[in-house]
This record gives sequence, structure tokens and C-alpha cells, in this order.
Amino acid sequence: MLERKLIDTAQVPGGAELQLISHGRDHMITLQRNELMSTRMQFSEEQLAELTIDRLTAPKPNMLIGGYGMGFTLRAALARLCTDAKVVVAELMPEIIEWAKGPMAHHTGDCLADPRLSLEITDVADPIGEAADGMRPQFDAILLDVDNGPDGLVREENDKLYSPRMLRQMGEAMAPGGVLSIWSAAQDPRFARRLEKNGFEVEVREVRARPNNKGPRHTIWFARV
Repeated sequence: MLERKLIDTAQVPGGAELQLISHGRDHMITLQRNELMSTRMQFSEEQLAELTIDRLTAPKPNMLIGGYGMGFTLRAALARLCTDAKVVVAELMPEIIEWAKGPMAHHTGDCLADPRLSLEITDVADPIGEAADGMRPQFDAILLDVDNGPDGLVREENDKLYSPRMLRQMGEAMAPGGVLSIWSAAQDPRFARRLEKNGFEVEVREVRARPNNKGPRHTIWFARV
């Protein structure tokens, strides 16, 4: 039986401690007893990218991904996007990127060296605010996989990201026809109503964690202004 081994820990700014754990060739990132992400269950994070790209009309998308995590969404996006596309990844914790380049390099591959990628160690609220204020180009897609979804688990500050004020700012940060996509570990009808109250047309999809239609059910909201 394979043993679980603690590889490293990282302190979330203003939040709890994350643990990187190995289990054979697989890895997981946990918070106390909660498994936040795992290389055994990545399908819904990949679908966050796939299903968003299916909904885009821009020929050369400019995409913002909030949270690198284990890179599932980024790798899926890069596999589908054209060579002229641009992808900004905003990751708050430098340790997450260090893990991607170190213990999890066999999962990461060469995605962090892709010329279409701009990796920014910052809160995703920063590039959203800059795009809304005209300080950088608007995004054709904003993909958020931050915390466990709108119901923050890792960091209380993450709750602000899903507030009415920030949702309106996301609408301002998107180019015409843009798509806001939000991943969540669970359904949240109140959040869907919050999106609608702040000017979005909302589509809700439920996606399994594994491609064989097994594993937990996760939720993705697709919202357009």
C-alpha cells in the first residue's frame, strides 16, 4: 500500500496552511482534512477551460485564469487555444509555482514556458481591476478557480472576489462577448442569483471530477454581460 508523504507546506496570506502531499506519482494539496485538489481528479478543472473556449467568439482570445492550482485549467486551455492567443495566470502564492516546477514537474510539463503565458504572482483581483480601469486590455474570458468556489474555505479575503462589487468589475474587465467562468466544489443557487442581479446572463453546468462520469459533482457557472 502506497504511503502518503508530506512534501511541503505553505501559508496562505491571511488564511490557513496548505500541505502538498504525495501518494506514489500522484499529488494532492490539502487544507487540514480537506483535499482541495488532486492529480487523480482533474476533469472538472480541465472542463472549466474546454467549455469556456467552446463559448468564445474572439479569434485570438485574451484569457485570464485566476489560480494556477495544479495547472489543469491552464494546460487544457493551452492545448486548445491558437498560437496568437494570450493567457494571463494570476496566482497568489509563489509556493504553488515552486511546487509545479519542483515536486510536480512531471505533471506540469512545459506549460509554464509557453510563450502565450504571462504568469503573475498576484491576487487575481489586481488584473481584473486593471482591465476594468483601462490599464490593460480587456479579457475575452475570465476563469476563476479560486478557493472552493464562492463559499470561501482557504482565505476569508477570497469572499470579496465573489462580492457584487467585484462581479460588476469583472463585467467591466471583459471585452464585448466575453465569458466569466467560475468553478465551484458545490452548487450555490444564491450565487447564481447574485450573478443575475449584477447584470449577467447565467448558465450552470454540473461536471464530474473524473472523465468516466465518476467522482464528485462540481459546478461551473458561465456568465455573460
